Amino acid sequence: MYAASFVLLAGTAFALTDIQHKPFMRKNIDPIVSPGRYVSHMHSFYGSDIITKDLPTTEELQKGCPSGENPNDLSIYWAPTLYYVNGDTYTEIYPATFKTYYEKIDRAEIPFPPNLSMVAGNASAKSQNDIDESLNAITWWCDAGPEDRSTRPRATFPRVTCTAHMQVILRFPDCVNPADVSKYAYAGSRGCPSGMKRIPSLRFSVRYDTRKAIPGGWKGVPPFKLACGEMGDGYCFHGDFVNGWYEDAAKNMLKAKGQTFMRIDGAHGSGKQWSSCKAKDRDPSNGTSDYKKSVEMMGHA
Repeated sequence: MYAASFVLLAGTAFALTDIQHKPFMRKNIDPIVSPGRYVSHMHSFYGSDIITKDLPTTEELQKGCPSGENPNDLSIYWAPTLYYVNGDTYTEIYPATFKTYYEKIDRAEIPFPPNLSMVAGNASAKSQNDIDESLNAITWWCDAGPEDRSTRPRATFPRVTCTAHMQVILRFPDCVNPADVSKYAYAGSRGCPSGMKRIPSLRFSVRYDTRKAIPGGWKGVPPFKLACGEMGDGYCFHGDFVNGWYEDAAKNMLKAKGQTFMRIDGAHGSGKQWSSCKAKDRDPSNGTSDYKKSVEMMGHA
C-alpha cells in the first residue's frame, strides 16, 4: 500500500510548487458551507486573516495578513480541527507543518480565477465507501513509518504509534467553469467536463505532531478525533479554499511547465518570504474556539 501511494504522489510531482502555512485561528465557522453563521464544527484556518463568518472575495482577502510563506498568496485555507481526547478534555493537535502543493501545473489551461472557492472531501463521511481516494487522494499514515495501511481502512488514523508525524493528504478539484466559478470538478482520466478549464491541482499535506500530544504512543484505535467525525476515524477530513492569489503571481505559476519545482514570485515579494505582519482573528468577539461550546452552538442551526 505504501509503495502504491508513493507512486501516486511521485506521478504528480512534476511542474509543482509548495507553500508552508501556519495556523492562526480556530473557530466554528465555514463561510462556504454556512455563510454568515456560527454553527459549524471547528475548523483551523491558514492564510489571509481577513476571513470571518462571511465568504470573502479575492480582493478582500488581499487586504489581510498572510500566515503563509508566500506574500503573493493571500488565499484562505481551512480544515477540520484534530483533537486528542483524554476523558472529557479535548486538546488540539497542532500541525508540525501544513503545506499547500500546486501540482500538474503544466496541464493547467488557466490560473485560479478570481473569487473561486472550493470544497474537497466529505465532511459527512463515516466509512471508506464514502471516500473516493482515486480522485481526492485522502489517506492517513505515519510519514516515517511504521506502515499499516494494508491492515486498516486507508482513511482512518494509523493503528500504530507513528515514529515521527501523522500525515494526511487531500486533493482538490482541478477543473472550473470560468464563466461560473461555483461549478468545478475533478479532471479524472478523461480530462475536464465540457465547458470547464484545467487549473493547477491544489493538494493539502498536513503533518500532525502526535508525538507531542501522546508521548507514550498508542496501539489500536488512537484517542484522536476530528471535529467533524468520531473517535479514531479520519473519514470526514475535508478542506476549503478561497482564491486570494495576486493575478500576476497566479499567472507566473503557469510558467512552471516542465520543471520539477518552481518558486512562485510576484510583485509582492519572493515566493519564500514570511510576512512581517502577524495574522490574527479579525472577529474575536464572536464565535468560539472551544470544542464543547462549538457543539452546543451547532444545535442552534
